[in-house]
Amino acid sequence: MTNQSVTLRLLDKADREILKLPRSVKGAIYDFQHKFKNNPGSTGLQLKQLKGHEKLWSARINDEYRALLLRLADEDWLIVSVKHRKDVYEHLDRLAYSVNRITGGIEYVDLQVVEESVLAAQAASTPPAAATATPEPAPRAEPAPGQAASPAHAPLFVAWTEQQLTDLGVAGPLIPVIQALTTEDQLLGLVDYAPQLTGEVLLALYDKKSFDEVLEQVTAPVATPEAVDTDDFQAAVERPATIVTTTDEALREALEGEDFGRWKVFLHPTQAKLVNRDYNGPARVGGGPGTGKTIVALHRVKHLVEQLPPGRDKPVLLTTFNKNLAADLRSRLLALGGEALLGRVEISHVDQLALRIVREAEPGSRKQTIDDNQAVREWRSLLEELDESGWDAEFLQDEWSQVILGQAVASRTEYFRARRAGRGRTLTRAERADIWQLAERFTQRLDRLGRQTWDQVSERAARLEMQREQRILAIDQQREEAGGLDNIHLQAGSGGWLRYRYRHIVVDEAQDLRPAHWKMLRAMTAHSRNDLFLVGDTHQRIYKNQVTLGSLGINIRGRASKLSLSYRTTRQILRSALDVLSQEKYDDLDGNEETLAGYRSVLSGGEPDLHGCTDWDAEREAIAMLIDSWDDIPHEQIAICVPTNQMASETATTLAEHGVRAVEIGPDGPRGDDGVHIGTMFRFKGLEYQRMIVAGVSDGLIPRDDVNRRRTTDPVRHRREVQQARSLLFVATTRARDSLDIFWHGTPSPFLAPLVTAGR
Repeated sequence: MTNQSVTLRLLDKADREILKLPRSVKGAIYDFQHKFKNNPGSTGLQLKQLKGHEKLWSARINDEYRALLLRLADEDWLIVSVKHRKDVYEHLDRLAYSVNRITGGIEYVDLQVVEESVLAAQAASTPPAAATATPEPAPRAEPAPGQAASPAHAPLFVAWTEQQLTDLGVAGPLIPVIQALTTEDQLLGLVDYAPQLTGEVLLALYDKKSFDEVLEQVTAPVATPEAVDTDDFQAAVERPATIVTTTDEALREALEGEDFGRWKVFLHPTQAKLVNRDYNGPARVGGGPGTGKTIVALHRVKHLVEQLPPGRDKPVLLTTFNKNLAADLRSRLLALGGEALLGRVEISHVDQLALRIVREAEPGSRKQTIDDNQAVREWRSLLEELDESGWDAEFLQDEWSQVILGQAVASRTEYFRARRAGRGRTLTRAERADIWQLAERFTQRLDRLGRQTWDQVSERAARLEMQREQRILAIDQQREEAGGLDNIHLQAGSGGWLRYRYRHIVVDEAQDLRPAHWKMLRAMTAHSRNDLFLVGDTHQRIYKNQVTLGSLGINIRGRASKLSLSYRTTRQILRSALDVLSQEKYDDLDGNEETLAGYRSVLSGGEPDLHGCTDWDAEREAIAMLIDSWDDIPHEQIAICVPTNQMASETATTLAEHGVRAVEIGPDGPRGDDGVHIGTMFRFKGLEYQRMIVAGVSDGLIPRDDVNRRRTTDPVRHRREVQQARSLLFVATTRARDSLDIFWHGTPSPFLAPLVTAGR
């Protein structure tokens, strides 16, 4: 009998298990789900309830494999595991499933598999004679909660009562095993097969977080607000904490994709909440590298498009700060939702968007647009022509771009009143008058040369969009005064039926946008629900664009969230990257301090390797020899990050001498795939690699000597540029998935002091 109303879901942990199976079995699973949805009672499926279990059933996938399913309701089923048929009926008493009373999600645990994983992890790191059995629960001691046990092989979690672990969301069936763990290897073996929250809680406790810190940073963000009925599995499967997929296409992605492609199907509960939330205004999502901020942005775009009425327009804007990141967003959005999704979304990097706005208004203008480095050179030329030695070209460029253009200052009087918080030295009125006059001369110089800077483009675009918004508001006011009727003449006089360009705007890498960018974006969409959605991490700010969003008309107070679980970087690399940041303080884009409290990873690997060399030549040779030793790693999964373009070229030459092809990372991303990727630190944003080499991390290069010289002459600017240098190194180190190697010659960068001291 055909039954079209059957729902078949796949649990997150089950898909990880399936990924390890042979391709032929994956195909059989895909066929199985079609047959099951059509008629679960089909004789060929051999569906039957497992002995001793109220909800657990098995069904035939092929001659060799069986699916284990929870029956949530009459026609609602959840695949929780796939096993070889000889393993299905063994240890049935070790299979446990329940509804977590904290998250309200379904958790499935195979205690036999967990204990075997713990044993295997221990055996891999100890002599064979020492790894003969799963650890037995140890007698409970009574240290103060939160204190680590001091004996070398005392139970890791002896300080925590069963009730405390339960209150943090740890799966109850695993607590006896947890209380017997004595080594980190055993813990990591358990985490591989434990429910996700259990793994996150245990690793946080192992990292010496207090009960309250774990409760706040790990448990609370995924706790369900409503009371949980632990017997109601059908309600539990609908909660974000039960990470499942149901559609045929999503199931195919889960079965055929690799681990790095799972983002298209599965979202962590904290991510899912942020994607689907209804915000009463602009919202911001922060978080460290690899926490899935971009994934959240992409899924947010998909969610917003799904709420739109049918149409062919593009009312959703997805933007970021450079061209290659925008191209990556386009390809990933296409992978997520296909052409139908892409057809409703405008994807553009923010400077390209600003330039388009300006060219719409000034179609005859064909000025050459120059970058910040070229602008500094023009400032130097101007100062030389004027024989002006009292001002530094870089200072003037920053003041002009960040204050005058950034705040859309239109007159000398406005400049006298402009805010300069965090800009360093205080300026007298006479100095401001002098700077204003120089800025006017500089603008005239650029006009004469037929050039403009990107700051000028974004400031002009912001003015145009703000003027457009004022016209829209005037029309709305006139319509309201006319009882809801449109004034055709007023609309026509504005050059057409005016409306906001976008209904929703999603911004990736928000920390690197200029103030004028924010003014432009704010004017492009009406002040309404879900208007602006921003993701970014100020610890990864690689440009000088420090802004306070509230002062630019974007109020995110009460609508700021943070992701803290890294899906890219191992715990060992993460610790080293955080040490690079030291105690530096970072803003949150709204005048407050941003922290990475609770930032963590459930991935494990080797410690980063440090390599000190005598000189730059020796460093390059050592890098080439290291890459030669990685004969099992595709070269496109290896990257080398260096401080300067010249060092990138010299490294590429050395690699070529060793027969290794290098691919440069340019403004648009890697210029090819078949080779080791090499670029400066500015080029690595948004990228990740299996093996990452960060080279030239020497004192005087990171940070540069000229930055160090400002320590006494301009302490505020010195602090800002040191912070930027730390952020660049932090970004570089967190591109690594499996291994990180850091090279230097001479004296290592002071940023490496904690790593060198610890001997990592």
